[in-house]
Amino acid sequence: MTPADLSRCVVSAVRHAVEDGELGGIVPARVVVERTRPGGVGEYATPVAFQIAKGAGLRPAQVAEVLARRLGGVAGIERVEITGAGFLNFSLTSVSAARLVRDVRPLAVVEVLDPPSGEPRERFVRAAVARIEAAQGVGPGPEFPIAPVARRDGDVLARYGGDAVAWAVLTTPARETPEFSDTLLVQGEGNELFRVRYAHARAHALVRNAEQLGFRPEIGDDVDAPALLRVLADHPLVLEAAAHHRAPERLARHLVELADALLDFQYRVLPQGDEKPSAAHRARLALAEAAGTVLAGGLALLGIDAPTRL
Repeated sequence: MTPADLSRCVVSAVRHAVEDGELGGIVPARVVVERTRPGGVGEYATPVAFQIAKGAGLRPAQVAEVLARRLGGVAGIERVEITGAGFLNFSLTSVSAARLVRDVRPLAVVEVLDPPSGEPRERFVRAAVARIEAAQGVGPGPEFPIAPVARRDGDVLARYGGDAVAWAVLTTPARETPEFSDTLLVQGEGNELFRVRYAHARAHALVRNAEQLGFRPEIGDDVDAPALLRVLADHPLVLEAAAHHRAPERLARHLVELADALLDFQYRVLPQGDEKPSAAHRARLALAEAAGTVLAGGLALLGIDAPTRL
């Protein structure tokens, strides 16, 4: 079971509990499921019990108990636990690499018009939020406050360029003031935007190099890449959470994590020395290509260019 599957399973459990009379109220169209924080219980958690408790006329803990019973026997869910006043926490069985690669598709990014007025930060943030919401099928929400850019060193757009400024403001929560430094201009590992773009370019380079060696990506499960698989599996949930919280910085942080995992993994993709391409190499290449696809789609949602060569 993937984390995205889990979100749908929780919605289904709520629906059946309402249909069977165990719970009352309205069934939510979406349920936010997020990775638990360090030190938390399980791998993923959801506050859905708090979301529907009032309509059900129950305490969140009572709602959580109903849902935990229904979800405990679902294939792919290894364990369900209740923490706090009613948080549901899940541990999942491992997800196959082939399933993740098959589920990754190029993202159709809906272009939006920038606000006709306002500071650059406001335009970047509102446009990114609108793209993420559209990609998740969520209608535009109410206006929200965005802290202005502290103007230092003259015009930040002229100094750093549009993509670098977009990255700086979109990695900062809307209520906080972003900071700018010359790190944004450095083509090195200290620049997170460079790492994300470089990882995307490396995915393309791996496919080109493989073609020169006479093989292409082929979906398979013969891939030992737990860090990369975990981050890829989380991507649909990150998009849902970014849309729900109207927080593009969540997507940006996820792209950095994915880029770092791919850059660590890249050295195992192609054959070394006299080694012949094998099914394992083709499967690793497919995984790297899928990661590159996700990086490109994520950058597009943020309104940032994703070059294939750096």
